[in-house]
Amino acid sequence: MILIATGMKREAKALKRDGVQVVVGGTDPARLEAELEAGVAAGATAILSMGLAGALAPRMAVGDWVVGTISPSGMERREWSVGAGNARREHKPLGQAPSRKTEASKAWINRVAEILPGAVVGRIHADGAMVVTARQKEDLHFSTRACACDMESHIAARVAERHNLPFVVARVISDAADRTLPKAAQVAMGPDGGVRIGAVLLAILTRPWQLPALIGVAMDADRAMRTLVRGYNMLGRAGFVLGDQR
Repeated sequence: MILIATGMKREAKALKRDGVQVVVGGTDPARLEAELEAGVAAGATAILSMGLAGALAPRMAVGDWVVGTISPSGMERREWSVGAGNARREHKPLGQAPSRKTEASKAWINRVAEILPGAVVGRIHADGAMVVTARQKEDLHFSTRACACDMESHIAARVAERHNLPFVVARVISDAADRTLPKAAQVAMGPDGGVRIGAVLLAILTRPWQLPALIGVAMDADRAMRTLVRGYNMLGRAGFVLGDQR
């Protein structure tokens, strides 16, 4: 069984399949970690962080796939190219000789990147905080060399590491690097991964000038969701999300 960590209920609904357990993080990291642990106890053999992501690298466009693993903290030399559409198929492990889990993760990354059209192989930044402004994205790209960010991958990676399971991130860009999210988008996600309609409406009422920006965010998210579903179906047709992680 594959265990998938994602952020929103909307993503989870699109990712449901036989042989796959989807856990929604929302804004509650403790619950996400506990449910991932329960999934491992139930027999999960690999963990995938999947869904939407924000771009950090300027060349990443809405609808691009990023496949890879979590970015290390601090100034680390990047292992993969972050040029959109120019995925590389190998990297050199840092430090000690790779474990069987590391080798399995590398093979998984390569296989997913080969299946998903135009996938960029790179690093994802995640620390639980929402990356809101274009300046924050620029600074993170410079300091971490990550090409995208989300709010769940670090927790999924931690659980995978704890249990020595293969781990991969596969995310679709829904938010460009040069965009600053309007307040209504920042408050939209609830602890359970659902949309906080009341908070969004209140934010619009108090700052009505942000409505065009919010519509732009929603349109890009819809486009990214369509890409997510198409790519996930491609993985399913390849047998990937039906339990074959060898």
